[in-house]
Amino acid sequence: MPKKAKHPCRHPGCPNLTDDKYCEEHKHLYPDRPSSSSRGYGTKWQKASKAFLRKHPLCAACQADGRYTLATVVDHITPHRGDKSLFWNQNNWQPLCKPCHDRKTWLEDSNPEYHY
Repeated sequence: MPKKAKHPCRHPGCPNLTDDKYCEEHKHLYPDRPSSSSRGYGTKWQKASKAFLRKHPLCAACQADGRYTLATVVDHITPHRGDKSLFWNQNNWQPLCKPCHDRKTWLEDSNPEYHY
């Protein structure tokens, strides 16, 4: 049986060919992320977030800037990082449009807060 052809490593600028997403040199930089349902975003979350968006249809960040945009994502104000009580606490939820959510998440992920 013929083997599947190798493809370039997905790390920017890496010319190495690999059978996986990343070559051995860069694999440690990209740990596998668990599926969304295993991180808590299953059917129960989908139902709860849709109900929340029905009650809070406008993006909170856009409203703060004087714009009225339909919210499409329920955001955790304080990242839960696996904490189930924080995950399900509706006081920690806010409605955001996709661009605002992506911007907030990118800023949080690139500048994480560490508590010791």
